[in-house]
Formats: sequence, structure tokens, C-alpha cells
Amino acid sequence: MKKAQDYVDTVKAPWGKMFYDLLYMQLNLPPSPKLKILDFGSGLGVTSSYYAAWHDVTAIDPNKEMIDCGFIENAYTQIHGGIEQVNNFADNTYDIVFCHNVLEYIEDKEPILQSLCRVLKPGGTLSVVKHNRVGRVIHTAVFRNNPQKALSLLDEGTNDSNNYLGTQYIYSNNELVNWVGKYGGRLVDILGMRAFWALGQDNAVKFTDEWYENMLELENKAAVIYEYRQAAFLHHLLFIK
Repeated sequence: MKKAQDYVDTVKAPWGKMFYDLLYMQLNLPPSPKLKILDFGSGLGVTSSYYAAWHDVTAIDPNKEMIDCGFIENAYTQIHGGIEQVNNFADNTYDIVFCHNVLEYIEDKEPILQSLCRVLKPGGTLSVVKHNRVGRVIHTAVFRNNPQKALSLLDEGTNDSNNYLGTQYIYSNNELVNWVGKYGGRLVDILGMRAFWALGQDNAVKFTDEWYENMLELENKAAVIYEYRQAAFLHHLLFIK
């Protein structure tokens, strides 16, 4: 079972760093003009710190241990709490809202998305990274070498409770699109993430520059190809309000 320090170690490893490098490539945010960004469920604050070099970033997370172990290379506003903190913000406050690998840990997702859409400016972007059930089954069977659990995950009603952060309530892209659509968000893109990089068992090769550069390019190109996107462990959905 992971603790916050385990997440720190993962982020520093090539397979952790690649998530963020791919994310930044997919978001493709220029350094100017200066934007107001909300990072809801900021975790260790890696994304918040990265974008705080150019933008005004507010980060919110309920896990004090994660915050205490966080990355603060660039100054941003860190708030300890959950959606109740977002409810204190005025309508149409933020140009961009991040919600990355968060909604899996929330059973009732729609009120969260309603609040996030409320504080997003018209024309603003909501970025959601979520688990993809097909990719999760592949990952569980191949990387985890656990076909028994993979079999259970084929059932769309199955969740996963074996995690440091709590039960993971897996949900579909269609559910997310319907929820966000109720509150003015229009889907503009779905991108794949982690189609390949976590499946290899030889971690030593992953510390070489050649592997990293080629794998990042492969992931970036495959992210927009339907077949590979469908097999990716994560999906990155982008909405415009």
C-alpha cells in the first residue's frame, strides 16, 4: 500500500515523470498570457508547481500528507480541503481547471463537476485525467500479473478498494461527458496516456535517455490514434465551457 513518500519516489522515476511530460505536451499551454488555474486534487503539486512558473495557480487537496511532501519549485497557493473550498470561489473565476486522477476516489461525482464548471470562465478549459477500464484490465493482467483481478474488472460494476487513497470508483467517458455537459462543458478531445510505458518489466532500460525520448514520442503520437487510445490506462478529456 502506497504512502505519500512512495508517490514522491514514483514521480521522480522515469515512469512517473513521463506522465507529467506527456500531460504538459497534451495541454500545450503557452507561458503567456498569464492565466488563472485551479488544480483540484493537486496531490503532490507537481502540475501546480510547473505551471506556477508562468501562471497564477491555486491548488486544493484533502490529503495533508501529500501536501506536506509536495513539490514547490515555483510559488502557488495551496489550500488544504475539498470541494467545500471551491464553493467559496466566485463564478467564472478560472481560465483552466485541472482534475487529474481525482474523480476515481469520489463516489458522487456530479456535484464536484458542477462546482468545477461553475468557477470556470466561459471559453475556459476543463482538463480531466481518468482511468480507462480497458487499459486498467490490460495493466492488471500484464503488469500486475493478476489475471484473476483483471477478470473481475471486466465487469463494469466492479470498483477497486486496494489503494492507499481509498476505493477507486471507475467510471466511463460517456458518464463524464454527460455530467459536464449538464453544466455547460463541451467535449473537444480525448487523448490516451500510458498505453505502453508501464507495461515493460525491465525498469533498468527506462533510466536511459534513448528509451525515455523514444517512449515519450511514441506515447504522444499514439495518444490520438483510436486503437491505442482505447488500450491506454488513462484518458485525458478536454472540455470547453
